Amino acid sequence: MDAVLEQPVLVLNRLWQAVNVIGAKRAFGLLARGHAQVVHHATEDFRVFSFMDWMDFSVHNPPLDELDAVHTPSTVVRLPRVILLTVFDKLPRKEIKLTRSNVFQRDKDTCQYCGQVFDREDLNLDHVIPRDRGGKTTWENIVCSCIRCNSRKANRLPHQAHMRLIRKPVRPKWRPVISLVLDNKQRERWKDFLDLAYWNVELEE
Repeated sequence: MDAVLEQPVLVLNRLWQAVNVIGAKRAFGLLARGHAQVVHHATEDFRVFSFMDWMDFSVHNPPLDELDAVHTPSTVVRLPRVILLTVFDKLPRKEIKLTRSNVFQRDKDTCQYCGQVFDREDLNLDHVIPRDRGGKTTWENIVCSCIRCNSRKANRLPHQAHMRLIRKPVRPKWRPVISLVLDNKQRERWKDFLDLAYWNVELEE
């Protein structure tokens, strides 16, 4: 049961724009309070269900996979994969966390000194202005660097190591669902709601 209730559910605002991903437990809470409806992909279109209608639909269309069902003492309820908020029509503003993964995303796994693309296990993070020279751990002072360039620069400023940045590091702009980490199955399931342009410009300047 716990594994099922932790399954991801895509949240759409009232304008059918993807705004978040939440756990199934929270999604059921929104449905039960009437704050959201289930969006189900039918044969050629999408159907919207209230919570009670979704429970009835589940009885007549039982899920095939155990991870697609929540069992209660009296019935089985299909796990919603997409819900539509009934009142919220805005796109939330969020800050993108400064993490290794997000820096690699922003810099497209490209060393910002030599310009080559690497596997992430062959990349480091470099403080453009070293920390012992007052450099801070911020979006504007952290770049993706390959191991070779990182070693060459060492604890110096780029110009002291006769190196140049290929692009000035900046704080990326947040975009809807930009920070979601989805596997291929989830992307395929939600492809009708996710603007592919967002995925192509994740963590872009």
